[in-house]
Amino acid sequence: MNRRTFIVGGIGILAMITAGGGWLFTRRPEFGRLPQGERLARIMASPNYRNGEFQNLVPVKVMSDESGENRFVAMAKFLFGDKSHLSPKENMLSNKTDLKSLSKDRDTAVWMGHSSFFLKLDGKNILIDPVFSSYASPLFFINKAFPGSNIYTADDMPDIDVLAISHDHWDHLDYPTIMALKSKIKQIVCPLGVGEHLEAWGFDTVIIHEEDWDSEIKLVDNLSVHILPSQHFSGRFLTRNQTLWCGFAFVTPNRKVYYTGDGGYGPHFKAIGEKFGGFDLMLGENGQYNMAWHAIHMLPEETAQAAVDVRTKMLIPAHGGKFALARHPWQEPYQELVKYSQNKTYELLTPKIGEPVYIDGVQPRKFESWWERM
Repeated sequence: MNRRTFIVGGIGILAMITAGGGWLFTRRPEFGRLPQGERLARIMASPNYRNGEFQNLVPVKVMSDESGENRFVAMAKFLFGDKSHLSPKENMLSNKTDLKSLSKDRDTAVWMGHSSFFLKLDGKNILIDPVFSSYASPLFFINKAFPGSNIYTADDMPDIDVLAISHDHWDHLDYPTIMALKSKIKQIVCPLGVGEHLEAWGFDTVIIHEEDWDSEIKLVDNLSVHILPSQHFSGRFLTRNQTLWCGFAFVTPNRKVYYTGDGGYGPHFKAIGEKFGGFDLMLGENGQYNMAWHAIHMLPEETAQAAVDVRTKMLIPAHGGKFALARHPWQEPYQELVKYSQNKTYELLTPKIGEPVYIDGVQPRKFESWWERM
């Protein structure tokens, strides 16, 4: 079979999945459910929902006309192009921290690969976009986790005071992980519409707190969670932008932590920096970028600028180190961010998966360029 036949045949298989023959496939619970009823009415009343879908603050296209790629070409490259440089050839380096033994008296962040983070803030356990599955996809052959990157499971988690879900893409809202964590989750925060998936999966609506951009969710006296704009899109299958996407600010009396969520660079970063007066720590998207979808994923130099814009003291890169969703070499986002972080107003921290970062700024060790040793 020649390469062209292989590509066309592979795309044909995917077409079958999206056609009528795949109807039962899309009824699987992990696809979730589109908003309906009172939730849909609330969505339609949002100032960010226009012309039948959620809109970014600045109008952008998911795929740039100037890139020379359409969805067909991009999918062909993604599925059947050369993948030799997209993932490491050996196990990811890691340093697995026992999350259950973390001191409640010290604010801590632990990166768990891609955009999954565990935060200990003022004694509260916060889990962000957890994906502990081997694939960030409903299909077993797409978006496989890097070897050695899945060191955490639901059993490793303590009780979760707050589960934060930024949007409903498969690499941020993972059905098997969420269901495995279900008994441990006390409260959930998410942007408008994402609660429909969670309700469909059996979560009590009493614990689901979903809000529009620039909303504050105050769960307890010592913790506020702010739903903030990002420049992205949403959807788990063919229907896009029926749920909102967001970043988060987690604010306690002593700390401010900002998670960008997924999204391209825009003026919202400066606005967020001005609103909150800076942050102790930013968890910033850095990876899975491409000029074809530059508007909805930042380049490393833009991640660096966003960190300056929001006035953070420290930056931990996110959205890398676990899944190859773009065509760049897997180490490139780290190499480039190190370069663009020179002489900036923040400190770049590059922990291995599972390695704790103390948000007071006093670290137990200097974080190395671990990707250069692989």
